[in-house]
Amino acid sequence: MKIGIIGLGPVGMILAVHLKEAGCEVLLCDTDRIKLNLIRSEGIRLENVIEKHERFSNLYGSAAELLNENPDYVFVAIKTYQVSDLLKDVPAGNTSIFISAQNGIDVEHMYAKVLGEHRTCRMVINYAGNLKASNVVRVTFFNPPNYIAPLDDAEKRHAEAIAELLNSVNLTTESVRPFDLTKYTWQKTILNSSLSALCGIGRLTMAEAMAFPDSIELIEQIIVEAVEVAEAEKIRFPDDFVRNCLRYLKKAGHHFPSLAVDLMNNKLTEIDYMNGKIVEYGRKHYVRTSLNLSMVNMVKAMTQKNLITQMNGNTATAGSKINLVHQTGKPKGNCFLGIDLGSSYTKFTLVDEDENVVFRYILKTLNRDKIAAKHIINALHDEFPIAYSCATGYGRKNFVDADIAKTEINCAAVGVNKYLKGEKNILDIGGEDIKLIRCDTDGLVENFYLNDKCAAGTGAFLVEIAERAGIDVKEMSQLASQSDYKQELNSFCTVFAKTEIMKWVFDGLPIENLAKGIYLSIVNRVAKMKIDPGVPIVMIGGVASIHPYLTKMLEHKFNQPVTVLEHPQYTVSLGAALIAKEQFQHVVTTQVLTRTEQQEV
Repeated sequence: MKIGIIGLGPVGMILAVHLKEAGCEVLLCDTDRIKLNLIRSEGIRLENVIEKHERFSNLYGSAAELLNENPDYVFVAIKTYQVSDLLKDVPAGNTSIFISAQNGIDVEHMYAKVLGEHRTCRMVINYAGNLKASNVVRVTFFNPPNYIAPLDDAEKRHAEAIAELLNSVNLTTESVRPFDLTKYTWQKTILNSSLSALCGIGRLTMAEAMAFPDSIELIEQIIVEAVEVAEAEKIRFPDDFVRNCLRYLKKAGHHFPSLAVDLMNNKLTEIDYMNGKIVEYGRKHYVRTSLNLSMVNMVKAMTQKNLITQMNGNTATAGSKINLVHQTGKPKGNCFLGIDLGSSYTKFTLVDEDENVVFRYILKTLNRDKIAAKHIINALHDEFPIAYSCATGYGRKNFVDADIAKTEINCAAVGVNKYLKGEKNILDIGGEDIKLIRCDTDGLVENFYLNDKCAAGTGAFLVEIAERAGIDVKEMSQLASQSDYKQELNSFCTVFAKTEIMKWVFDGLPIENLAKGIYLSIVNRVAKMKIDPGVPIVMIGGVASIHPYLTKMLEHKFNQPVTVLEHPQYTVSLGAALIAKEQFQHVVTTQVLTRTEQQEV
């Protein structure tokens, strides 16, 4: 049996492993090329509650490619708001049976409207997991059984066939009637809706949300509203359903629901198919759903704000999975890779022979991401003709997967010099230090100054102090711009600064003034460094990308413009890539000269 899976999050990957184990020919689709390359080379591994490992060879970068293979069944495990675009990719000759393995109410009707009920099934998934790596899922729980049903009861053979396959490999699944599946769908959606929006809005894990009597009362009332709506739809639950829901939720772990993760990562959410559907059906039956409506409106307001902020360019790219630079054709000739192993984030930049940037990627610098960084490099070698690579940053000496290593000082100078020639002051506010690099008229490093004795004034300082003050880091710039406050944090040490910021909070200082005071402390620390007056100032690093008002304050302090390059957090990795290109050309030239000399002898 040939089965396709579109969407390789935890749900899709857990399904893939079990269907492969059951003897199916499994076709996988995801738009993340790094994930696909990793699965191609290492397979998919499940850990914790379920421990299994399978390898796959049929991998596709688009749904259209997979659907052209016309598999017998296609599981869809993407976000609900992506379904409309997916259905546009279904080719005219495709006869696959589609199985929605997604969250929310009425999702299956989106498929039936286009494909017909006879080609549509719905599955209620009762397992979950978190990604440990792009191809590794930590399965957090499985509360069997899963449920599956066709929309057309005459087509129950499809649900029975899938249930038999999954049962054969212990992913217990029950084939049920369509009406019974509707009940299970509502049951799961009510559980998801009770916590997901609240956790996203309050930045609470599920365990944290269930730890406070006030939030438990709110969660209970959200469930009660939903049960009243379900009963109006002739969906009956046992008398102790609400109590059992709360008992179940109290077992939740210290992780975030998927909707909360999407909201916190500035992504679209599935709120319309969760609390939004409860509100929609409530209006149909004149049942009040005030709390569910509040959750919907707050999530939508936050989502809209996040999207506007992204369009204005004020959000960090560190939360993004992948950033492929748009290009009109293939890279020209060989490619060269720069890896900046910073204290907070690791950045990758790839350029071609014409020094055009063809790829950027960023991930947090954690111990387990040493493996992730290696995976990215391996995937890039599969995708691009990489001739040479250069590592820089704090971890460069211990990173053996690059051809050469250079200091971030030199790489920063080369990266900036590509766009701004001549003498300049380069100000790099990083995660754990502040660097000032003085370049001469040729763009070469003349001198540099480093503040690395304390994290005060760095990106880590900003995050820690903002968190203590209760300020969203992404909102700091806008808040500070609304303040005329003149007092800075006096404490140089981050630890003492936290105490000082709490005094400001207890004194009732407005949040705008808190943000401005934090910025002032950074500006005054930078001003103590030896910046040559009259020489152009260029600011790079992650802080420059998400704190535009800090740049304006620095301009006022130095009484001259401060230039921020496009994608400033990638400047050092760009410089490393350019150095890799230069070094490769030098190696090639040396080899040619050596061969010529040998021939002459």
